[in-house]
Amino acid sequence: MPPDTLATLATLVGTRLKAAGETLATAESCTGGWVAQAVTAISGSSEWFERGFVTYTNAAKQEMLGVSSDTLARHGSVSEQTASEMASGALERSHAGFALSITGVAGPSGGSRAKPVGTVCFAWARRADGAVRVQTRRFEGDREAVRRQSVMHSLQGVIEWLDAALPAGG
Repeated sequence: MPPDTLATLATLVGTRLKAAGETLATAESCTGGWVAQAVTAISGSSEWFERGFVTYTNAAKQEMLGVSSDTLARHGSVSEQTASEMASGALERSHAGFALSITGVAGPSGGSRAKPVGTVCFAWARRADGAVRVQTRRFEGDREAVRRQSVMHSLQGVIEWLDAALPAGG
């Protein structure tokens, strides 16, 4: 059964990152730094959390993470392409071995027919081999519920990736 609290997820992320000898960077838009807050609430997180970027505007995504203006114009800020560039940019601008990114429409306004409220795009990137995973999810609920589900999903994604990469028993 998946963990159901942010503290549990953040602790598991830390355990997995320490076991892998890695650190994490975050690039957040609609969650406004909530992932960084969740992981830094865990004592000892400085051993495995390197830094976080909160890039709420397109200008911030471009300036802080190197997201291309062409990507934003063609796909929008809420897209797998933007999430991928955010995660890659977080790696390029940090010393972390892993990065996650989140960009979405938390609501209650801002949605469209193509990207309704609750649409959130994620990316997870790994420095060692340049691999990037992307995913789009649609969450239900009010603004806080969408944001909380996004934070939890992003942390679960880190755990799943690290678990798949670690040897059995690791």
